Amino acid sequence: MQLPEKAIESRYDYTKVIPWFRKKASKFIGKEYVIAESEKGIIFALVAWMLKDDLVAKEMNFDLNKGILLSGPIGCGKTTLFKILRNCNCPAGNYGIVSTRQIVSEFMREGYEILEKYSNGIPYNNQQKSKYLCFDDLGTETSSKYFGNDCNVMAEILLTRYDLFKEKGLITHITTNLSSSEIESQYGNRLRSRMREMFNLFGYEESSEDKRK
Repeated sequence: MQLPEKAIESRYDYTKVIPWFRKKASKFIGKEYVIAESEKGIIFALVAWMLKDDLVAKEMNFDLNKGILLSGPIGCGKTTLFKILRNCNCPAGNYGIVSTRQIVSEFMREGYEILEKYSNGIPYNNQQKSKYLCFDDLGTETSSKYFGNDCNVMAEILLTRYDLFKEKGLITHITTNLSSSEIESQYGNRLRSRMREMFNLFGYEESSEDKRK
């Protein structure tokens, strides 16, 4: 994802929005939030998506009606970025963030009700779950068994959310270290083809630094 090479029409003044975002981000992480040159396009596009800026979306060729699949190497800041954006009170920032490993762990304890919980985002055990969800670290979970029955938990959840995306416009976001071919290998071609419909694909460069170091 590259920044536009020329001035484009937009709904907001990004010479003010991006510094505002950096200030919010720095407060959130407790130190100065530095945007590397190679990451400026991703940050700009994600902020525009969260602000529902249709003019920027048209110029940068992403769809405001789709969610975001953000890929990149370990430690490049994918999860932190979604947490920061949720904290910015943007129009589209009302989503929950849940680790795929946590979902699989819940499934192994509680069974198939967990598929319903995260597929539909409905009230569960008297707790209201956000229907817009960001599944964090897709690919780090494993297929699981419940009373001896094998289940690719995230594949089942995402297939159901695809149906709800087509029927009701349900938005899903994902962070992952996997490439497209690795996603197909782990979850199958059926899901990968549907993910193309569900998501805008934003990716960090493989050379992006590990911000955890």
